[in-house]
Amino acid sequence: MQGIISGVQDFPCDLCGSDDCAEIEVARHYMGDGRLHVCKECGFVYVRQRRSAQAIADEWSDELYKTSYTARIPAIVARQTFVAEFIHSEIGLHGKSVCDVGAGEGLFLDMIREKRFGANVFGIEPSAANGKLMEGFGIEHFVGTIEDYAASENQAKFDIATIMWTLENCQSCLGMLRSTADLLKDGGHVVVSTGSRILVPFKKPLHYYLGPNGADTHAFRFSFNALARALAHSGFEVVAKNRFIDNDILAVIARKTDNPPTDLPTDDWQNVVGFFERWHAETQDFYAGT
Repeated sequence: MQGIISGVQDFPCDLCGSDDCAEIEVARHYMGDGRLHVCKECGFVYVRQRRSAQAIADEWSDELYKTSYTARIPAIVARQTFVAEFIHSEIGLHGKSVCDVGAGEGLFLDMIREKRFGANVFGIEPSAANGKLMEGFGIEHFVGTIEDYAASENQAKFDIATIMWTLENCQSCLGMLRSTADLLKDGGHVVVSTGSRILVPFKKPLHYYLGPNGADTHAFRFSFNALARALAHSGFEVVAKNRFIDNDILAVIARKTDNPPTDLPTDDWQNVVGFFERWHAETQDFYAGT
């Protein structure tokens, strides 16, 4: 980490530690004062300047959930249903203990505890308001961050942990994954799902992908290569992935292991920059104003 200015820190690449990065300049068109960078060593896309983990969690809890985000949106219900079916088809949910990290309003947990899936559920969520909603559902939960829960006394151990559209929304993606690993039983599984994929065909205008919120509320953009490497750095090995090339969702299941893989593929940073430049051009040509 480098200099601290007004509570904001400059971070190196989270995956390889390199400070050698390039700005993805077309992102400025959509991000206001925010900046998006790509690592020249491994091709990971990240927001270099970030606030504290608590400040980011507070913005999600106190602002975004109250104004622009709810899991009741039909598109979010659809993607949560997809993830539930994906998990159930690959490793099964019946009788499994499942912890959802960043559980939001608890709707995913409410879904998978029903007879169709039969999971035993628990949620970790920084928003006190969302905690009250989960309480209303009768869902056991912890109000705070995953790091808070991992450091607490009497923490449970789970068969499965889910991180859905949340890994990109924290200050440290490796910190979240490593804290999650601590909550899993030996041989347990983590499921990560996101809509942030690099170097696959883009299916929406760039201003829907790089929004006007604080840049560090979506600090990371994952390709499959980057996500597999982040999981390996955190003690996991990928055992299943969806066919993300023609899907709006990247979903990965990884098993906790003492021998994670090494020497996994990286992305070429120049290809990543070129991808964003083409995406920007098509957005301006076909989608501007939509």
